[in-house]
Amino acid sequence: MQNFTYSNPTRVVFGRDTIKRIGLEIRQQSIQKVLLLYGRASIFENGVYKAVTASLNEQGVEFIELGGIQPNPLLSKVREAISLARQHQVQGILAVGGGSVIDSAKAVALGVHYQGEVWDFFENRVRAKAALPVFTVLTLSATGSEMNQFAVITKEDEQKKWSISSPLLYPRVSIIDPLAQTSLSSQQTVNGAVDALSHIFEYYFDGLEDTDLQDEIAEGIIRTIIRHVKILVAQPSNYESRAQLAWCAAMALNGTVGIGHKGGDWASHSIEHSLSALYDIDHGRGLAVIMPAWMRYVSAVDYTKFERLAERVFNIYDIDAETKSLEAIISLRDLYLRLGAPVTLRELGIPYADLERIADNATIEAPLGTFKKLFRGDVLEILKLAY
Repeated sequence: MQNFTYSNPTRVVFGRDTIKRIGLEIRQQSIQKVLLLYGRASIFENGVYKAVTASLNEQGVEFIELGGIQPNPLLSKVREAISLARQHQVQGILAVGGGSVIDSAKAVALGVHYQGEVWDFFENRVRAKAALPVFTVLTLSATGSEMNQFAVITKEDEQKKWSISSPLLYPRVSIIDPLAQTSLSSQQTVNGAVDALSHIFEYYFDGLEDTDLQDEIAEGIIRTIIRHVKILVAQPSNYESRAQLAWCAAMALNGTVGIGHKGGDWASHSIEHSLSALYDIDHGRGLAVIMPAWMRYVSAVDYTKFERLAERVFNIYDIDAETKSLEAIISLRDLYLRLGAPVTLRELGIPYADLERIADNATIEAPLGTFKKLFRGDVLEILKLAY
């Protein structure tokens, strides 16, 4: 296990009917005006918008609002929000939505105080030195952005879907009310579960051994996600399963699983980000295709963790290491199939002729990964396995 410093400053308010707390939580931070960001119509349909704005009004917190943030959030929308935040001199950003809205809020929070182009942070041209405080009301558990320091944005003119990380981007307060997610479709729920599982796998398979406690935690989260996403496909309004899945998604990427690791592999995410940037595919659907293909390609480097996954999650024993590892990967792929997720690029409508283009986009900053260093040729082979 490697040396580490661990801190997660996000205050989480979790449970039934907690959305009404958001106004008080913001006011207690001495913030009087926020920019309220959200996606599309869903928060109006499920009552979340009404609950949030009522809470803000009750606590005397002014708000300026901007909607229309889409999945795979765009830099152009971030720029629009930065301009609005500056114009109205807001003191904080409130994201009401899923990971796309929260990631946009984080980018806006950085951009307001920076006189240059906010994309400079994504290109690593400058280091973040100041950011407005971010608050969140979560409506879709998937990315874990409600409790971490990461954000992912797409620069649409260059088709780059890139990430940033800074301690300044941890939300101050996140409201996680599982009731706000009971109206999600089966596909949205499954996409979120796949995303959360993928975050765990990125740490689990980063090539570092001697992380026993972290691995035990990771395996417990994996088993819990699998158990409860199956329930939610059949019973979307099951509160207890919504609560279990919501907390699992937050735990998957709040730093706990990654303690003492190398920082994660993230090659699968880099490849999927290219799919999202080029074809506007839902992130979870892309990961359901790419992650098992990546596993098949790299597993022979070291079967140890794949054997452990086979035993601890899928109850596969008493066969040789190579077969056991392959059976674990097949079991994961079969799980995604049973949940209705795609497992091939064909199902996503991607032409085989485009694989070269995807490999080019994914390896702009090669090599990728830590478990096995991947270059363009490696990525192309993974894409072929995924086809």
